[in-house]
Amino acid sequence: MSYESNPILDKLPVHLRQFIKPQDYSDYTAINQAVWRYVMRKNVDYLSKVAHKSYLEGLQKTGISIDDIPNMYGMNRILQEIGWAAVAVDGFIPPSAFMEFQAYNVLVIASDIRQLEHIEYTPAPDIIHEGAGHAPIIANPEYAEYLRRFGEIGCKAISSAKDYELYEAVRHLSIIKEAHGTPQNEIDTAEQLIEDLQLTMGEPSEIALIRNLHWWTVEYGLIGTIDNPKIYGAGLLSSIGESAWCMTDDVKKIPYAIEAAHTSFDITKPQPQLFVTPDFAYLSQVLEEFANTMALRKGGLSGIKKLINSKELGTIELSTGIQISGNFEQVIEFENKAVYFQTTGKTALSYREKELVGHSTKHHSNGFGSPIGKLKGINLAIEDMSPRDLKAYNIFEGQTITLDFEGGIKVQGEIITGTRNLRGEIILITFDNCTVTNGTTVLFKPAFGLYHMAIGEHIASAFNGPADLASFDLITHKVTNTTIKPTKNDQSILLEQYYQQIREFREGKNTTISRNKVFQEVKHNFPKDWLLSIELYELAKSNNDIEFATEILAHLEEVKQNNPNVGRLIDDGLVLVNQSLVV
Repeated sequence: MSYESNPILDKLPVHLRQFIKPQDYSDYTAINQAVWRYVMRKNVDYLSKVAHKSYLEGLQKTGISIDDIPNMYGMNRILQEIGWAAVAVDGFIPPSAFMEFQAYNVLVIASDIRQLEHIEYTPAPDIIHEGAGHAPIIANPEYAEYLRRFGEIGCKAISSAKDYELYEAVRHLSIIKEAHGTPQNEIDTAEQLIEDLQLTMGEPSEIALIRNLHWWTVEYGLIGTIDNPKIYGAGLLSSIGESAWCMTDDVKKIPYAIEAAHTSFDITKPQPQLFVTPDFAYLSQVLEEFANTMALRKGGLSGIKKLINSKELGTIELSTGIQISGNFEQVIEFENKAVYFQTTGKTALSYREKELVGHSTKHHSNGFGSPIGKLKGINLAIEDMSPRDLKAYNIFEGQTITLDFEGGIKVQGEIITGTRNLRGEIILITFDNCTVTNGTTVLFKPAFGLYHMAIGEHIASAFNGPADLASFDLITHKVTNTTIKPTKNDQSILLEQYYQQIREFREGKNTTISRNKVFQEVKHNFPKDWLLSIELYELAKSNNDIEFATEILAHLEEVKQNNPNVGRLIDDGLVLVNQSLVV
């Protein structure tokens, strides 16, 4: 095991654990720590005025420090008290897996941290976004339940065949944009690919729609009133640039509603509009409203068609509760109803998320097909027939019978046995020497072996993934590209050493270091660096070394003139220092 577990993580299914990676805390450099400290100080200073009150309360409850990047193990010990846990992953993971983690009360945290060049915003998930954005808000019980419930529903959302292609393209773009020195033409090509994919996605899938809801609430949500909104979305809480931008009149504020599901977003640009929920409870209300539109609750012909189009492993549940999990390839319809379905490849049958004995993927390795609906001329569905009714219609063991379904499906064979659910309803009938036809088309031959006919008048539910997680080998995730670590050279190593020396001085670990000497070295060797000079200025001011502080200020002015893009960052850093030193 590559991570330290706990009772909450112990409940994670094996297929989710494949995404977890160890958080090697020693990988964080003193520059990384300085980036974390700057962003957190800036955020807490500003967000105390504009964030929902749960943010500051959550920082205390989750034990997230302003001065140090959080250690995942330490976070877990504290998160456990509010019923949650955290794991480290490598950047973006597939949306359904991300949501399934939430269903288990596990916060997914990209353990990498943004580079100094992208201190205001990064399109890649990082520990500032996840640890300082998501973690504090889940200390609010109402919001934490919304997040868990969102994961529970979201991981059942059905995708389209193109969704995974788009996910891979977004993941690739986020990696190369965050990586140091990526040529602009490579970024332009990656952005163009995403634009092209979005234009050819067709009708949005369930996972695309619920991902929009996730974006406009969990990531970029506002709460309160249109005139006086507060921030709770993690994307805003972790972006020192966008958290300020979103409060201006340039960003349109819209009352949150289910229509947000049909509002797309661009991860590479600031958001032109944001949605405002009156309270956290309303988020759950809209989520349930959206869930009512999903195949998970509607089932039917449209539900199985979504599974066929997804080309992914999915499940249908019939009205008796029997669940068929596999890759659905065909549905025969009659009068806008599904009357026969067929899977291809490994298939498993379950009841109440537990695989039926004798109906694993080993027993149904080549697919599974069955009629759905009522028999012709009989108003009573098979599932509603009592043992006396079944005998009256000759549906019992040892009988050779022909069953004509309303949709034109005909099943002929000898009944061997039946399987019942806990309510005593028959959910499966097994035939020997069986032929299944649809007009002149033969769907099943006696040579294929025993025929198992699932019983159900209609499809009650259709959803992503298997009914019983143990039925399938789900360890299939292959990472096509991983986050790109900065390449170190003698210069970058030297700069890290300077940052480390000043960090140790501030923490009292080594007070013999000459701060002035470090400053002169940085000024000479790294004239563009500004963050270490801010930290040196803080130490000079706190020690009342006015002459040294004045010299640093002059240098920072020069840095601003040579690189205006960092001017506001320098000014904000200086304001933070001066505020913190005011008694």
